[in-house]
Amino acid sequence: MPLIIAHIVQILIAGLGGLAFYWLGVPAAWLSGAAIAATLWGLSGYSLPMPRALADAAMLISGAAMGAGVTPAAIDAMGRYPGSLVLLVVGVGAISLTSTLWLTRVSGWRTADAVLASVPGALSTVLAVAADRKADVPSVAIVQNFRLFVLIALLPSAVVMIGGGGNTNALIGQGMPIASPAGLATVLLGGLGLGLVFKSLKVAAPVLLGSTIVSAVSHGTELVTGVIPPVIATGGLVLIGLFIAERFRNVQRSTLRRAIVAAAGSFSVGMATAVVFSALAAWIAGVSFANSLVAFAPGGLEAMTVLALVLGLDPLYVGTHHLVRFLGIGLVLPFLIGWLQKRF
Repeated sequence: MPLIIAHIVQILIAGLGGLAFYWLGVPAAWLSGAAIAATLWGLSGYSLPMPRALADAAMLISGAAMGAGVTPAAIDAMGRYPGSLVLLVVGVGAISLTSTLWLTRVSGWRTADAVLASVPGALSTVLAVAADRKADVPSVAIVQNFRLFVLIALLPSAVVMIGGGGNTNALIGQGMPIASPAGLATVLLGGLGLGLVFKSLKVAAPVLLGSTIVSAVSHGTELVTGVIPPVIATGGLVLIGLFIAERFRNVQRSTLRRAIVAAAGSFSVGMATAVVFSALAAWIAGVSFANSLVAFAPGGLEAMTVLALVLGLDPLYVGTHHLVRFLGIGLVLPFLIGWLQKRF
């Protein structure tokens, strides 16, 4: 029983962080506020590992909400994406290169460690490769997590400042028609079933992907209409924030202090490069700069696609770009690190 109470307290702390940000009018309040509050709680040493069932529930709800944005009109707009996706591939290389140069030339890191820390997103893949190749896993994890933390904390406000994020309640469905109970059950149960299939196939973020696909097909064909009830969607955002904070739970403070300056510099040069490519992509694809900025931001697949929905951006455009990047990194990174370790 005490363990259950401890988990409830942890969720309440994340929820209070989201509520505080909501009262302050911060964009993406429930996501970023929950993530920051849960991260601070984790640094206190009292946090507990997030139960897998809770993480899967968060992914299931978020995927269902994301797929609801896939309308027939949105599908028609996908023809604009190929040029932007080509630019994404080049951009990922440029972001990784500039960040690597900072870590090797300024911070004095080994080349292989610097590359692993500089790859934008795909954290699970990066850490798996880092462990397999005997890299400096704690330092790599700090640089990667610092990047995600800053993006979640600051990117929503930046998007709103540049005129994006017209509907910051998009994911929680405020002011929008609610899906019928039958439609909601179809999306959630179908998404869970497909997610379990993906999980057995070792697909990354299986429940999120399964739920998104089922919801997208259901809404794209207009088999299901309407959004997730706001109270459920808000709870999902709080759990996603807790899921993001989980990555900081085992970070040692001494390692954090040692790597934080390198992480800040790496993030700055990588994000500056992402901004340049975002501007080019916005022009090529004919989308807003806010959409391209979140699509090219060097964050994780789950966090950035959810953030796009929270900010009322185009889920297809942003999600497609982050999925392509995630898959590309997973295919290329193991071979690249092996080659670097032999060469250097």
